[in-house]
Amino acid sequence: MERTRTVLRTTLAIIYILAGCLHIAKASAFMAIMPPWVPFPREVIIFTGVCEILGGEGLLLPFVRRLSGIMLAVYAVCVFPANIYHALAHVHVPPLPDSWWYHGPRMLAQPVVVWWALYAGGVVNWPFGARASGQEPTTHRDGSAPPA
Repeated sequence: MERTRTVLRTTLAIIYILAGCLHIAKASAFMAIMPPWVPFPREVIIFTGVCEILGGEGLLLPFVRRLSGIMLAVYAVCVFPANIYHALAHVHVPPLPDSWWYHGPRMLAQPVVVWWALYAGGVVNWPFGARASGQEPTTHRDGSAPPA
């Protein structure tokens, strides 16, 4: 289970770090998908990029791994309105496709991203090792494995 968690953690960290760099470097490309009710949209996009980078890096550091997992899960919930707006307002952002073949799976994947962050951060073990009542956790609070 720890090998699976490590692979998923590292993969998610890389995805978030790269996405964060993209949000900062190409902030103007994300302006179209920002709901009109979001104040200071460019600054919000850059801020989300910083959050993604810090969250991704945090997953790789045992002393903040759990907090990073929780915060990335919260982040994924908070950016979901932009995904909904992007889909329902039919905002075309090249090179992304503007069809439900893209938007549908993307929105259905959002709960998976929330779970992934929590699992990568060592917050949850489900479904790979749900612990029984009174059983010792499979990881310490810092995300490291207990001694054998």
